[in-house]
Amino acid sequence: MWEKLKVRWNVRSGWDVFIILLVFACTGSSIMYIKQVLFGWVGLTADTPAWIRWTANILIILPLYQVVLLVWGWLFGKFRFFWEFEKRMFSRIGGLFRKST
Repeated sequence: MWEKLKVRWNVRSGWDVFIILLVFACTGSSIMYIKQVLFGWVGLTADTPAWIRWTANILIILPLYQVVLLVWGWLFGKFRFFWEFEKRMFSRIGGLFRKST
């Protein structure tokens, strides 16, 4: 598994893979905490209609996740990796909306 991730992410060592996985874990945990605080602050609860919570997740939490990912990447010394990761992801998302010829 480590070797596959090293090749997929184009990193040199297993330590780099570990740090990258740790950054993803820290980001996910941070976002869950931030989401709970933000949603509580604006009054979104389990009783709020699902489409409103879903929309808030897409419009607020998804972009916030990207920023927090870069912050954690920077803190762990992997900003360049995560910056390139973000650019690839957004180019793929943008490709979904391009008209094919």
